[in-house]
Amino acid sequence: MNEFCEIHWSSGSIDEARKISRYLAQERLIAGAQIIPWVETIYMWNNQLETVQESKIILKAPKVNCKRIEEIIKENSSYQIPEILYFNIEGGSEDYLVWAKESTPQRSL
Repeated sequence: MNEFCEIHWSSGSIDEARKISRYLAQERLIAGAQIIPWVETIYMWNNQLETVQESKIILKAPKVNCKRIEEIIKENSSYQIPEILYFNIEGGSEDYLVWAKESTPQRSL
């Protein structure tokens, strides 16, 4: 059952993280979202060293939904270039993966 991916995304606020995650879950594009409310991120932006507090979000989703999820995050993110990374799920609890699949039924177009 390697048809799922984990998407890691960073948000500028917990409210934004909750809003987008709830929308993705209600649309059944993701099986679930885990929000880590506070992480500190250090990076270079426009030749300036930045240190910011962000929320880290981990989404579990069918691989076929990844691009649509990325589009929704980009359309609703306060960041100009939000961090969005995909990781293939190669295995795990069979019960969890069955539940994840049932939670994200594929719609016909």
